[in-house]
Amino acid sequence: MERKGRRGGGRAARVAARAAALPDDLRPIRPGMAGGTLKVLTEAQVQQIHEAALQALETIGLADAPPSGIAAMVGVGAIHGADGRLRFPRQVVEDALGQAARGITLPGRDPAHDLHLTGTKVHYGTAGAAVHIVDPASNSYRESTAQDLYNAARITQVLDNVNFFQRPMVCRDVADNLEMDLNSIYASVAGTTKHVGMSFSDPSHVAPCMELIHMLAGGEEAWRARPFISNSNCFVVPPMKFATESCETMEHCIRAGMPVLLLSAGMAGATAPSTIAGAVTQATAECLAGMVYVNAIQPGHPAIFGTWPFGLDLRTGAMCLGSGEQALLSSACAQMHQFYGLPGGAAGGASDSKMPDMQAGWEQMCSNVMAGLSGLNMVYEAAGMHASLLGFCLESLILSDDLIGQAMRCVRGIEVNEETLALDQMAEVCLGGTGHYLGTDKTLALMQCDFVYPTLGNRMSPKEWEENQKPDLMSAAIARKEAILDEARAQVAPDLDRAVRDRYAMYFQC
Repeated sequence: MERKGRRGGGRAARVAARAAALPDDLRPIRPGMAGGTLKVLTEAQVQQIHEAALQALETIGLADAPPSGIAAMVGVGAIHGADGRLRFPRQVVEDALGQAARGITLPGRDPAHDLHLTGTKVHYGTAGAAVHIVDPASNSYRESTAQDLYNAARITQVLDNVNFFQRPMVCRDVADNLEMDLNSIYASVAGTTKHVGMSFSDPSHVAPCMELIHMLAGGEEAWRARPFISNSNCFVVPPMKFATESCETMEHCIRAGMPVLLLSAGMAGATAPSTIAGAVTQATAECLAGMVYVNAIQPGHPAIFGTWPFGLDLRTGAMCLGSGEQALLSSACAQMHQFYGLPGGAAGGASDSKMPDMQAGWEQMCSNVMAGLSGLNMVYEAAGMHASLLGFCLESLILSDDLIGQAMRCVRGIEVNEETLALDQMAEVCLGGTGHYLGTDKTLALMQCDFVYPTLGNRMSPKEWEENQKPDLMSAAIARKEAILDEARAQVAPDLDRAVRDRYAMYFQC
């Protein structure tokens, strides 16, 4: 009896401890856990892709660079041919790789959300430019608004496993493109203190947008010390062409101290070769050209190697982001990033399904798990994205937090050591013990730091489920969305909000 009382007291203490948040070092999963255990390419295949990319740059090159880009890249040894294409000798690429920034940090406004992009550390976040918001309650789509973008940022702020917020949808209610860029920046920053990714629709918009960003940062010096917004830049139009205006935008962003994502988004079978190896090779070549470009403008400027080749359903010409081929594309890209020792990102976790249904679940999990296991530094579009990037769903964003949590547990892997082999536990339980491990000190001690528990995923028995009025996953997601939006507050001070709104037309309410 005395022993039972002591055990019960210890259990009560553990129950109380479980109610409190775990310190970061004891959490079973956390941002930046190291992946890299999955290798979809052999070392020889990685080398083959590298050599093919270098050959493509030397013999095919890229067209349509702006005059400023041509001057910068010719200045470091690129060759501007009579056909207008820039070609890159091997040494030019190797020199750029030697100058390229490694081990970069993408700051959040809150340092607790800084992203350290080194090695095989994995981070999941949103991205995309969806033009619709998905409404599961009415099983319908409507145009996305600035208020939707702000709400998505507010939800992301409270989700443990969504580590950054790259703008996932377009503010379709803002007709003027400059005002749309300004609203996109402010809606994102007002909603979350995590790192934000942003695109600009015109090179001339960078300067006025930087004025707003400096306001939000507390001045240009504070901004340059901690640039909490990065530029997602589609600097190429595959196959093997620079996107002239986007390149001009990129140059402005570099000079403004903004990290850049060099985004090559070819579609395998349309704007990139249909083979997985060919699509990865082309994306690698294009992003290597981007690294030459960035480092010709400013050596060592933080740039993410953004190989984003997408899958294509060759029967219809539709994108198929939820396919096994997509998962392989992004996993292979992760290996190429690691080969160069560069911070890298690719797409993972998007679905072709129109609603958060079973199809969405298998598609989102497949590429999210494989990208994480491959050690992809930045897994973009990992949460909330549907209809092959045309629709974004707030409820799916919430459900993705659970899904990514399970993916990250896979990334963490299996620890094998004297303690985890558990021979002492076996002896205690089997030799005169209870005959089971339920309730033992070791089991109770590890239940929080070794196991990931879903927030909304339902693990009830059928009997419990029926006794609890058969709770439905989507209804739970809708309810949590409404609770978050009821409770979440703006992540900017009221006086700063007033100052921003006095100066700019904002299309959403905090």
